[in-house]
Amino acid sequence: MPEGPLNEAPRAMDHASEATPPRDPAIGRRRLRRGLMAMGIVAAIGAASWGWLSGGRYVSSDNAYVHANLVLVSTDVAGIVRAVPVHEGEAVRAGDILYSLDQRPFEIAAAGAEARLQQATLTVGAMRQDLTRMQSDIAAQEAAVELARAQFERASSLVNSAAVSRASFDDARFGLQRAEQQLASLRQQAVVQRARLGGDPDQPVERQPEVQQAQAALDEARRQLANSTVRAPFAGIVTRVESVQPGLYLAAATPALGLVASDGAWVEINPKETDLTYVRPGNPVTFTVDAYPGRTWHGSIASISPATGAQFSVLPAQNTSGNWVKVVQRVPLRVQVAPDADAPPLRAGMSVVASIDTGHQRSLSDLF
Repeated sequence: MPEGPLNEAPRAMDHASEATPPRDPAIGRRRLRRGLMAMGIVAAIGAASWGWLSGGRYVSSDNAYVHANLVLVSTDVAGIVRAVPVHEGEAVRAGDILYSLDQRPFEIAAAGAEARLQQATLTVGAMRQDLTRMQSDIAAQEAAVELARAQFERASSLVNSAAVSRASFDDARFGLQRAEQQLASLRQQAVVQRARLGGDPDQPVERQPEVQQAQAALDEARRQLANSTVRAPFAGIVTRVESVQPGLYLAAATPALGLVASDGAWVEINPKETDLTYVRPGNPVTFTVDAYPGRTWHGSIASISPATGAQFSVLPAQNTSGNWVKVVQRVPLRVQVAPDADAPPLRAGMSVVASIDTGHQRSLSDLF
């Protein structure tokens, strides 16, 4: 069959296929992997750079807990519990009665102190009258001394002329000495009486030392009577009420029931000391409470403790000892919680996860 243009086309294709070898699929996969690896490295470097530049602004810590004012209520007087008008978990206001002791012994003590105050007032009045009498006796004795002195001078002028006997002269001389001694004794008694009246018998009765002492005893008796009724120092919720029952004898300063403040709760965060570089008072804080998943609270740093928590421990670390081991310390931060009427109640001791916005922004210059 004669060769023509139609037969030359397949022959040209055969020559082209012989000149271009077939592509290996493994080479393409290797190139793809290399490209993906390069893109992954670039993406990782970019993500790391972005994370580093945007990092350092927020400080997070799960070592945080809710705190509130709480106190174990007690009183400084001893007595038998008479009544406990509150119940476990009851909300009370400031000034509400928590429990009261038997007031009869304190009322008796107050009545006795009041009687002693009245007696002291009467005693001061009697001492004033006695001082007035002493002053009259002194005036009379001064006149007696003048008379004795005149008799002595008359006898001494006549004894040499034998007009007065020696015995009469001696009587006049000793009479003058006796009158002067009696006058000195009366004056000394008046000085003592004036000292008992505080040095000024004309000052008001209530300023006299004896009356002031009796008044202080009465004030103390009344104070103990008032403290026999224990009231809530602030608004809150009572707890441990079952530990105080009527008929129980409570010694002075014995912790009785507990009272936890219903308002003013705060959060204490204990971050590591290495996280405090850019933390300042006033930084905004966002936190969640484990008891309320999905609920977020807001607040701000109210204060930063001037010392680490270890400084307030019962047995602080002895860093000068030979077996010293460095431990990263924690510094307490106090967070003021922003008011939120719709928020569930925060109870003391609840666990918190907090995040502090320091506002710090990193830059590439920080690397050099």
